[in-house]
Amino acid sequence: MSAEDHGPPLLGLLLRLLQQHWSQSMEAALRGAGFGDIRPPHANVFAFVPSGGIQVSELAQLSQVRKQTMAQVVEQLEQMGYVERRPDPTDRRGRLVFLTERGQAVRPVGEATGRRVEQQWAELTSPETIQALRGSLETLLAELARHDPPGT
Repeated sequence: MSAEDHGPPLLGLLLRLLQQHWSQSMEAALRGAGFGDIRPPHANVFAFVPSGGIQVSELAQLSQVRKQTMAQVVEQLEQMGYVERRPDPTDRRGRLVFLTERGQAVRPVGEATGRRVEQQWAELTSPETIQALRGSLETLLAELARHDPPGT
């Protein structure tokens, strides 16, 4: 029995396989730039920490992971020297997460690698296909957020 007997592959499988390609490309580039200790879960931090810092609970919401999971990732990155936590001036009990100088150096590598992977995918298909894919995913994410906000 072939995979064709079960109909087209589920989108979740296709998205996971593309994510694996993306992650492998990102890990190789980061390793080559001297950041070989960074793992895929860490991307949830680098992608969302603004220059003014952010609380762990906000990071968890943005990346749609549990607060406990995000706290563990932030702790790992703090021990590795990529982030630091400082008191939140607007909340005496709160602490903000900031990227250190080392953490800030990761972003350009990740951005350049992401652009390179997208360019490769566009060359394998077409720029229009990748733009349509991006538009479809953005639309779906916006509709999901509108109809089923995270945490509900």
